[in-house]
Amino acid sequence: MQPPRCGFLFEQTPELTMPELRDLPAIETLLHADELQASIAGHGLQTVKAILRDLQTQMRTTKVLPDWADQPSGYAQAVAETLSHSDYTPVFNLSGTIIHTNLGRAVLSEQLWRGIEPLITRPMNLEYDLSAGKRGKRDTVVEARLCRIIGCEAATVVNNCAAALMLVLNTLALNKKVPVSRGELVEIGGSFRLPELMSRAGCELMEVGTTNRTRLSDFAYVVDEAAMLLKVHPSNYHIEGFTESVAANELSQLAQEHNLPSCVDLGSGTLVDLTRFGLPAEPTPQQVLAEGADLVTFSGDKLLGGVQAGIIVGNKELIERIRKNPMKRALRADKITLAVLEATLKLYEDPDTLSENIPILKIMTRSVTELEATAQRLKSALPASYTYSIETTQAQIGSGALPDKTIPSLALKLSHTSLTAKDIGEQLRALPIPVVGRIKDDSVWLDLRCAEPVDELIQQLSLLPA
Repeated sequence: MQPPRCGFLFEQTPELTMPELRDLPAIETLLHADELQASIAGHGLQTVKAILRDLQTQMRTTKVLPDWADQPSGYAQAVAETLSHSDYTPVFNLSGTIIHTNLGRAVLSEQLWRGIEPLITRPMNLEYDLSAGKRGKRDTVVEARLCRIIGCEAATVVNNCAAALMLVLNTLALNKKVPVSRGELVEIGGSFRLPELMSRAGCELMEVGTTNRTRLSDFAYVVDEAAMLLKVHPSNYHIEGFTESVAANELSQLAQEHNLPSCVDLGSGTLVDLTRFGLPAEPTPQQVLAEGADLVTFSGDKLLGGVQAGIIVGNKELIERIRKNPMKRALRADKITLAVLEATLKLYEDPDTLSENIPILKIMTRSVTELEATAQRLKSALPASYTYSIETTQAQIGSGALPDKTIPSLALKLSHTSLTAKDIGEQLRALPIPVVGRIKDDSVWLDLRCAEPVDELIQQLSLLPA
């Protein structure tokens, strides 16, 4: 990876004695200076060295030297500004989108992470059968847990849900046709589209029905040409009005009548009935399998509340065929993914405690009264130059989960005596722990549903310039 390019601007000052090119210190001398050690420790020797070289190259090319050109302290400041937020860093997600793809999706509990730390920092039985003393399968532990919770015959895990669907298609329909409703030809994050994914999987898309209305007869008309039947849960959009779609049980029955495998891609999957927590309903893998689907694919890092992973559950024979596909090795999950997923699934053994132990469920079930208390604490941290109001709002669940449903929330609506909303947003993102909000009505809105830990957020807001 290339180090960040220096964007530090030089300004000549009216000093009587300015450094000259011959006064520039050697790079190695700067690297041993005390002033540069913090940047080296935080970002790496080679990265800092490249920035120092870039700085001096710019000076030699332009022949414009800042007054600090011969001082390590000046270079330290320039390096620090260049590297500001150049690494992965924690942020406060106050955007109003709870499961935010750009901000890491579901958060994990510190307790869960500490519990699996030995598995991450030491050797583990990832692909080793301790009873037999020989090589084993890396999915074995997670598969057993999924089968107990879901009641499925078999399960396997890859690195994300798009990979899971691609692997299913490549295994069951390579060089063959797969009909999909036009109303389910989704585009997921980053401009990845289902038709393109199907093409890369080596199968041919057959579009059936229309955008707003697809009937079972549309699938029946082409079923003799199909290698499998696929239903894609439209998890990142919602169509209202004059609509009709084919239910999973109808599609599964049609597939069974023609001896074809069927698959339902749920996208953002949950293993429990969310209505028990007062949240909008979302189909579960258990429900879809009970309706007759042979396979179900879903994510591990959205409503499930775990780590990025693609999970495939269902018919044992089909899962075994999927495991034998050479693509499975290219898409397989690593030990960190499997360890986090297993620890998360353990929590589902006791559904009554999920809202306390799964952070994303805890966030979604926080009462508005709790958010009001948070708002009262946060407003005292704002500099006097800011004006604020506490506004009722609606938080999106996000990341392809329940696109037509929102959760009541509160937000701090911020404005400033002399700054625009864009300026405020930039200052919030420039804090040591950046705060990400959203701009609406020429103000910055800080949605409080994800405002944790509050003490740390208060400290960050108190650092805003007056």
